[in-house]
Amino acid sequence: MMQRNLKILITGKNRKVMKDVAEHLEDDRGYMTLKCDPSKSALYDITLAELPKVIIICMGDETVESVSVYDVVRTAVNQGNCTIIVIANEEDEKFFIKYTHLDRVLFLSRPVSLFALYEKLSEIEEKLENDRENNLSAFREFVNERKDEEVHHRKHILVVDDDPEQLFHIKNLLSEFYDVTLVKSGDQAFIALTKNIPDLILLDYLMPGMDGPEVLRELRSTDFYSTIPVIFLTGMTEKSAVLQTIKELRPEGYVIKPSKKSELVAKIIDVLG
Repeated sequence: MMQRNLKILITGKNRKVMKDVAEHLEDDRGYMTLKCDPSKSALYDITLAELPKVIIICMGDETVESVSVYDVVRTAVNQGNCTIIVIANEEDEKFFIKYTHLDRVLFLSRPVSLFALYEKLSEIEEKLENDRENNLSAFREFVNERKDEEVHHRKHILVVDDDPEQLFHIKNLLSEFYDVTLVKSGDQAFIALTKNIPDLILLDYLMPGMDGPEVLRELRSTDFYSTIPVIFLTGMTEKSAVLQTIKELRPEGYVIKPSKKSELVAKIIDVLG
């Protein structure tokens, strides 16, 4: 069977339903499926790396903590890039709605109607294909209309924070104006720097392993990275320590988390112009 282009991520605490759905999607319809543990870090990593167009959540024996984990995919959903399908009974559905902050979710009752699932996935595929064709058409028109005008280069910002929710929150705030790369540690930041030098780094002050000041010291001691502007991301409890570090290492400033869009963008404009 020819493999379809639609990439589907399957997660949740109901392993039996996960396994059954994945097997049917792969064997009956030729879909590419990815499986993921329902943890915040695992969901963040795979969503960022694989960019699935559909996420299927198979609920079972949930707690407030386990359900709230799914908020980590909120940015992808809010930007319209991903469809969330939750397989749940009536009680699970109410629990999910009460304890998550996802705005757009499709619920599918158990036992799962495969026909209904296939119909919805076909509808999503058709919409994505239509959007792709429309985007291509719009892009051609855009290029033709502005061929004699200057095309402005979008600035690139590297965000370093060990909290996946903060990373997605910041990307959601900035992606309208900037190209944004997300990493979860100082080590990952230096790997990202070998691939692309950003115009600015937003750097979490407190992180496990290599913390923000250590990362900044390493940047300042490396000729190739020493001139990259750095803004610390910090909580209120760290403010006094940050001010002391600013005197020592002279970053371009700091922003208090959680950041408001207006404050964060204004600070970036102050630095980058």
